[in-house]
Amino acid sequence: MPGGRQVAAVSEARFDLAAGECLALVGESGCGKSVLASALLGLLPGNARTSGSALLDDGTDLLTAGERRLARTVRGRRVGLVPQSPAAHLTPVRTVRAQLEETVRELTGVRGSALRPAAERAAARASFPAGHLDRYPHELSGGLAQRAATALALIGDAPLLLADEPTTGLDRELVERTVDELRRHTDGGRALLIITHDLAAAERIADRVAVMYAGRIVELADAERFFGPTGPRHPYARGLLDALPERSFVAVPGMPPELGALPEGCAFAARCDRADEQCSVPPPFDGRLACHHGVTAAGEESARA
Repeated sequence: MPGGRQVAAVSEARFDLAAGECLALVGESGCGKSVLASALLGLLPGNARTSGSALLDDGTDLLTAGERRLARTVRGRRVGLVPQSPAAHLTPVRTVRAQLEETVRELTGVRGSALRPAAERAAARASFPAGHLDRYPHELSGGLAQRAATALALIGDAPLLLADEPTTGLDRELVERTVDELRRHTDGGRALLIITHDLAAAERIADRVAVMYAGRIVELADAERFFGPTGPRHPYARGLLDALPERSFVAVPGMPPELGALPEGCAFAARCDRADEQCSVPPPFDGRLACHHGVTAAGEESARA
């Protein structure tokens, strides 16, 4: 950062993701969700640095693999990406059809007369209308651009798919059709990490939910528990659900802290009605929860040493 400052955009992120599983990563804007996805594909800006490891099942470490290897053997083939800003990832001087055909050819080996119908089938998977295939990206609405990017990401049937806000700009019917297609992709024995603000979409397809706050994962839970009567254990995660119109429709008070000026202790303490002196020490993440005062199944506070 200017002046030599450093900002930890994501810290101590730890999780696994199995074949056939969907993990939903949720949290307010600016908490580090998209940065995490960009780190996994080597798409961080030049002034960013990573540490730790992110291992695929064949032993490939995504954080240390060079650009050549990422470009030739990982992106699109081992790991697919539905980008948060699809318009920025579409080539502006080529039609959607041309981009689909190129991707189909490179990732599946289809050639000749079979290429055109294969590209049209790829578009249909993401509910992209055939009548818009010969348009250029600047002629597309935000929702159409999102569907085009999703279609491109699904072509390689990559073992791992990172979907960063894949339902942005879509109406509810298209949201459900899109996430259902992503779920079918997962049910075929592939893994899906979906980053979303749409908790209804997450509830529809996720097996587990990871909640991020101020650059850290603060809760990792089974989706059935998270969205069910028991609910999440972290006060922030409970606040996210309570903010939904179909629930309490009460916003989480206050604002998230700036990542460059995090408090000494728990980053959520200033917004939490459970905070006390114990929260002056950052709570460790044990693989399920990072909170000194998590909620138990009975709905009561459980203190953590």
